[in-house]
Amino acid sequence: MSEERTYKKWSARDVKKCISVPTDLDNKYSRGILGVITGSAQYPGAAVLSTAAASTTGVGMIRFHSSSGLAHLVLHTCPEVVVQPGPVSAWLLGSGISDQKYKALTTWLRHRWFVLAKRQTMPTVLDAGALYLAGKLSQPTLITPHAGELAKLLNSRGLQVSAEAIEGDPRKWVQIASDTLKVTVLLKGAITFVADSEHLIELPEATPWLATAGTGDVLAGIVAALVATNEVEILNDKSALARIAASAAFIHNVAALKASDGGPITATQITNFIPKTIGQFI
Repeated sequence: MSEERTYKKWSARDVKKCISVPTDLDNKYSRGILGVITGSAQYPGAAVLSTAAASTTGVGMIRFHSSSGLAHLVLHTCPEVVVQPGPVSAWLLGSGISDQKYKALTTWLRHRWFVLAKRQTMPTVLDAGALYLAGKLSQPTLITPHAGELAKLLNSRGLQVSAEAIEGDPRKWVQIASDTLKVTVLLKGAITFVADSEHLIELPEATPWLATAGTGDVLAGIVAALVATNEVEILNDKSALARIAASAAFIHNVAALKASDGGPITATQITNFIPKTIGQFI
């Protein structure tokens, strides 16, 4: 594990630097185009939540690529989403997709949409069922696992670790994961950590009300939208992806606190508070 990482606790001031505010010279293309491959017949809601969250985070356009007939669900919630393939500024892959979905194929990359993502080498966010692509793409890559997903991924790469061990020392394991997989890692938990080869970032403790279905899909949408709007910076600064990931996690928690007001929340409610939350940082 690298001993040279700089450590930082993330703050609202840091978040502000990662939010791209449009000017009168911008248009929907210059504000970033996010390609989204999320959801499945088993977890259709992930497609809706990830695209809805991304659309409220300030990205110029979302291209949703459906392999399970989910486009009608996404369009019902977000009619502004485009369901035709085309150029993108960033990718979000895997939310709500089981890692067993394409097991019968010789390789994951034979799936037509994942082939497209590999060829369009834009910054990429891997979640849930796409985590196995970590370290196998040429573009800047961020993964967003929880402890159980990270344990499974590391075990598949020859490291034997349990989810309980990762939960017991997330600061240690997020760094090991980044070193092993050669990607930026956002390790979700009560306290979220982000690591790349040079930086370790700690987020404030999150509200326990975030422990409910779908909140990870919302986080994936937020971070992917920020990645799309910061594409140029990411391609020119390898540490930018960690800063953007940390900012997304910060926004996610603040939006959850606003939605909760001390009580239970749903993932959909968090999405409704994303624009107001971003507004307080700019």
